[in-house]
Amino acid sequence: MAVSTIAPPASRRIVGADVVRELAQVLGAFLLYNLGRMLAADDLGRADAHGRGIVDAERWLRLPTEASLQAWALGHDWLIDLANRYYVSVHFPLTIAVLVWLFRYRRPTYTWAKRALLVATGAALVFHVLVPVTPPRLLSSLGMTDTGHAGGMSIYQAPVLASLSNEYAAMPSLHVGWALLLAVALVAACRTRWRWLWLLHPLATLFVVVSTANHYWLDGLAGTALVLGALWLTRPRTRL
Repeated sequence: MAVSTIAPPASRRIVGADVVRELAQVLGAFLLYNLGRMLAADDLGRADAHGRGIVDAERWLRLPTEASLQAWALGHDWLIDLANRYYVSVHFPLTIAVLVWLFRYRRPTYTWAKRALLVATGAALVFHVLVPVTPPRLLSSLGMTDTGHAGGMSIYQAPVLASLSNEYAAMPSLHVGWALLLAVALVAACRTRWRWLWLLHPLATLFVVVSTANHYWLDGLAGTALVLGALWLTRPRTRL
């Protein structure tokens, strides 16, 4: 006797509703995050002071300067062009793609990743609104180049994105944080030995955001700590 493998209409409707609900939650959170960033006080004096404070803290910690990394990257045109493209094109599309894959094939890991993402993003939003920070590319005392603007690939030049962005929300870096979250989720969800290569994604992202003068080293470290905390708080009670 032949057995039909076609899901009944009711089941397809349930699955479709699940997909729509999950997509609405993630996209809604992203929209709320960007709208919330616009509420940040437009106090350039405070933002500049906070930026200089981060630079002073990095000097005290003896971290390499952002300008030195950028100067090296600018000596390789292909590398800085790749960094600009990575910054503009990889962050959000890859996040959505990974979440969709996890939802389809690794549902428990998806639930963990989504909850951690919402917690980390909400916490970052509060900090961005209350503590504006001027990024390196806009802090004139550092003398760094806005490579995205110079290369014609700045997201802040796009009419729609520019209107939804707060350029003074450098700390913490969710570019780095989200990249780490994806890497951890994929390492947990996959079984191949090659899964550990996903850890290169947050490292590459840290290089990209610093070399393009969008973030300080400490922004990336803060984004890392924030996401690790969110992953721990939302961790599953049973093994994935």
